[in-house]
Amino acid sequence: MPASADAAWAPDSWRSRPALQLPHYPDTEALASAQDELRNLPPLVTSWEILALKRQLAEAQAGERFVLQGGDCAESFAECNSSVISNRLKVLLQMSLVLVHGLKLPVVRVGRFAGQYAKPRSADTETIDGVTLPCYRGDMVNAPAFTEAARIPDPRRMVRAHARSAMTMNFVRALIDGGFADLHHPEYWDLAWVGHAPLAHEYQRMVGAIGDAVRFMETLAGGQVHNINRVDFYTSHEALLLPYEETQTRQVPRQHGWFNLSTHYPWIGMRTAALEGAHLEYFRGIRNPIAVKVGPSVAPDQLLRLIDVLNPDDEPGRLAFIHRMSAGSIASKLPPLLDAVKRDGRRILWICDPMHGNTESTSNGYKTRRFDNIRSELEQAFDLHAAAGTRLGGVHLELTGENVTECLGGARELTELDLKRAYRTTVDPRLNYEQALEIAMLIVRKRGQIAG
Repeated sequence: MPASADAAWAPDSWRSRPALQLPHYPDTEALASAQDELRNLPPLVTSWEILALKRQLAEAQAGERFVLQGGDCAESFAECNSSVISNRLKVLLQMSLVLVHGLKLPVVRVGRFAGQYAKPRSADTETIDGVTLPCYRGDMVNAPAFTEAARIPDPRRMVRAHARSAMTMNFVRALIDGGFADLHHPEYWDLAWVGHAPLAHEYQRMVGAIGDAVRFMETLAGGQVHNINRVDFYTSHEALLLPYEETQTRQVPRQHGWFNLSTHYPWIGMRTAALEGAHLEYFRGIRNPIAVKVGPSVAPDQLLRLIDVLNPDDEPGRLAFIHRMSAGSIASKLPPLLDAVKRDGRRILWICDPMHGNTESTSNGYKTRRFDNIRSELEQAFDLHAAAGTRLGGVHLELTGENVTECLGGARELTELDLKRAYRTTVDPRLNYEQALEIAMLIVRKRGQIAG
């Protein structure tokens, strides 16, 4: 029986299970009021968009597409503005252009935005100068300022997050429907600050080649080629804050089951993927395509049990595993998982997150990631999948279109001294434009080597 048809499941049945990484709201009446308001607000996405994405993810499973999933580690209310949103979209469009051109495959574009306002944390509290307060869990929960008032979980922030997610989605849809993604004019996607970037010349050469190809096709066709002036674009976020996700889980006319209509593609983080936990109970009942982050501590039998719970009918496009092992661990930790899933004959979309396993702190106190480790984990992932007879179908990245210096290395060889120049993240370090584009080119080269 599909999970969505299980009479024992309901949007709130997760409440009977142990729930990790959820904040404690001191004002329960305010929480109930915020949830009532959220239940009556319009949805952010539609069921037909969700089902269209699931079909595309099934094609990625079959090797007919490649998934590019990327965006901020955690969105902030302050950065819900046109410049940040359009720059983030430009980076993802440029990366997808590189991938389409190099891989000769359609790309599934999934943004980590319009809802990525909550973050799991390794501890419930933090202490500074002898003062202990609740940790910052994202703008959907509390504020980053280290004061008692800022760190109290506020349920009204869920309503604000919904509003900002709607604004973000509205702007992205307007840009794409208005021709922002038109392949006739990829030069519109340039970010002003990267004209002198080391990879800019290579990218511009690629843009020129694509423009020539488009004009050639239109000359042969005797008119404009359709479907190159817009693209499909989907949203994703970690569905961490279950009181919020519950309010956005709805039934729709002429469809069976329940959909999470706050996002197209929710995922479960590594910290909340317990088999008997609240998050798995919630996820097993929604019809969205879903993903689970998989770390080095996950055993093969545990992975197979996750599949049994989340995709018992082996539905194509339903379930992805996003592995994030670290450059030093992936060679020993990933192959047993690949072998177990392949041996069991399960249909899984494999995606590599080369960011989260490679986080470290520098001597001057910055949380960062080394580009060489990110590149190494991604290259090893391609090799390990090829050796196992499985397929790496996508990549999951934390990135931004802003001129930040948060990850070490890359084309400009950023050092620890560069971090203080433009370190802006409130949670995790992100790739900047140059580093993100370098990753896209790396994927193309690596896939070419394996195919050869």
